[in-house]
Amino acid sequence: MSDLIRVVDAEQATRNERKALGFWIYIMTDCVLFATLFATYAVLHGNVFGGPAGKDIFNLPFVLAETLILLTSSFTMGLATIMAAKGNRHQAYTWLAATFILGFSFLMMEISEFGSLIIDGNGPSRSAFLSSFFTLVGTHGLHITVGLLWILVMLWRFYKHGLKKQDLHRLSLLALFWHFLDVIWIFIFTIVYLMGSLS
Repeated sequence: MSDLIRVVDAEQATRNERKALGFWIYIMTDCVLFATLFATYAVLHGNVFGGPAGKDIFNLPFVLAETLILLTSSFTMGLATIMAAKGNRHQAYTWLAATFILGFSFLMMEISEFGSLIIDGNGPSRSAFLSSFFTLVGTHGLHITVGLLWILVMLWRFYKHGLKKQDLHRLSLLALFWHFLDVIWIFIFTIVYLMGSLS
């Protein structure tokens, strides 16, 4: 019986390694996607065609608040992963729920920013600069939405089934995805908002 358990565990470990490799490949393709969007923005950010530039429309304190919220969510995601690895279901659930709340708050702020820009007549069709801005930041927001849905699935699984080995592996992939989005946002904050406000 113990030999059978070892074989099953070894097969599961192999499957997890393959899934992790596949997920890393996905992350690399996402890096290429965002690199392309950053390059497009770098080329087009000066093409305002008589419309506003970044320094005219960016609210840096608002975006800084967004950034702090998202970075805090990365911290709570790390705590959720640690607590899950220790087998502390309640703490893992609590920190993962906190990550969802922070991520959702970030997304609502981003949607609010987009809405304000569009209401003011600064939508993506106004200029090449705004088109590239909405595409880059909106793509990140879409990824955040996917991450939030994934968090909800994990919360449901933790609530219904407790902490299982396979769910711990899934949580580690979710954490990797979430931290990746935080890194991308740091680049967006620096290149788009900070440099755009100062130029």
